[in-house]
Amino acid sequence: MPGPRRRLASACIGTVTAGLLATGAALAAPEEDEPADSGIAMGAYLDYGPAGVARIRSLSYWLGGREIRVGHTYLPGDRWSNIEGSPDFLEDWAAWRLADPDRMFVLNVPMQERNEAGVADWQVSRLIRAGASGQFDRHFTKLAERLVELGVPDTVIVLGWEMNGTTYTHRCAPDPANWKVYWRRIVTAMRAVPGQEFRFDFNPNRGTDAIPWTRCYPGDDVVDIIGMDSYDQGPGRTFDDHITQPYGLQHQVDFAKAHGKPVSYPEWGLFRNGDNPEYIRRMLQWIEQQKPLYHTITDYCPHGVWQCKANPRSTRVFHELMAVRPGPIPTPVVPTPVVPTPVIPTPVVPTPVVPTPVVPTPEVPTPQVPTQPPVVVVPSPEVPAPTPTPTPSPVTPTPEPELPTPTPSPVAPTPVAPSPVQPVPLPSPVVPTPTAPPTPPAPPLNSEEWCLPLNFGEWLNQLVGNQSVCVKLDWRWPF
Repeated sequence: MPGPRRRLASACIGTVTAGLLATGAALAAPEEDEPADSGIAMGAYLDYGPAGVARIRSLSYWLGGREIRVGHTYLPGDRWSNIEGSPDFLEDWAAWRLADPDRMFVLNVPMQERNEAGVADWQVSRLIRAGASGQFDRHFTKLAERLVELGVPDTVIVLGWEMNGTTYTHRCAPDPANWKVYWRRIVTAMRAVPGQEFRFDFNPNRGTDAIPWTRCYPGDDVVDIIGMDSYDQGPGRTFDDHITQPYGLQHQVDFAKAHGKPVSYPEWGLFRNGDNPEYIRRMLQWIEQQKPLYHTITDYCPHGVWQCKANPRSTRVFHELMAVRPGPIPTPVVPTPVVPTPVIPTPVVPTPVVPTPVVPTPEVPTPQVPTQPPVVVVPSPEVPAPTPTPTPSPVTPTPEPELPTPTPSPVAPTPVAPSPVQPVPLPSPVVPTPTAPPTPPAPPLNSEEWCLPLNFGEWLNQLVGNQSVCVKLDWRWPF
């Protein structure tokens, strides 16, 4: 409801208008971008649980105090117990709705369990026929009783939403005729609960999708609102295409008018075209023109403009058109909702300890530099003695020159330079005394005849005796 300040502004505008008309002046047409503040019930899907309830107040503050009249959530479609409205799921939403009689609670209700499990068409057909025969009526009766018990019997039930698509198990295309029968059974079962005041919203996707949504319409007596989910995606490249395409926005409005029903937009927002401020502007203008019963923007990434920081230009346009008191856009106080991922402990696998092989480092011997030069032993040639008794040869000591210390060759990658060593005089070489063979007798020293013994083997030597070959030489020994 409008506050005192808004009523005062309306009174002032009325006074100015009367004065202008009295003077014959004409009022200018309102700007197309004025805030959409015509009393249409507005909301946003912020989270399915208690967090969604808590964030409504923060969204209102971000919009300059705008009243958020619609609380919108979804029942989980995983199993029937949740579709029945498990005891602790709806309490926070019911409390929020009961705090103000002007508020509206919108609840999306699946028509089948395993609703997002990718069930094949032939299985969907069997489930539709089972529902049409009344096998699932009891689940919806329990849901209706639960809502009445919580004090929200006037809940808007968005039953089997986007039934013309391919995503959900409660889709219509596999068996449209029995799907309409099934819808009628659900509505009949819920309306049979005493105290109920439910309104049922028939809410397809915009466009043809898997089947024209008019083929799934179950009848005026079991439908209260004609809704439509419309995101910034195909079919259609522009917003004008969204309006004029078959089974698009204009078709929805015309169909609802023909059947005497109000329209709604339970889901709308950005999607395939990213940050698209023109889409936001045109959608809000369309909503202002058509005056739906309610609309709720889907506000999380990639669709949203408040909790999603990926669309700053669209955020600014939404704030300019929807804020009650335009001004600087305050920073949102609520972070983007994060769906908690179950923590699965990673098994700890012990890492086998592999011993590192010890490779022995080869020892490279350090070259030893001798402190003294080695003694060189020069043997003297063997000279046969003239008699069995060896005669020593005269030895003449020859002084050796001083030799420098030899440098050893390197045996390691890095050569080691030897330390300088002073040369030491060499001692005289020691010459061993030669020993002549016992037989035959050697010729006298410096003889010109040289004899060599012949060896024919042991047994032949015994027969022929010791023999030798003698040669005369015409040279002399130098000493």
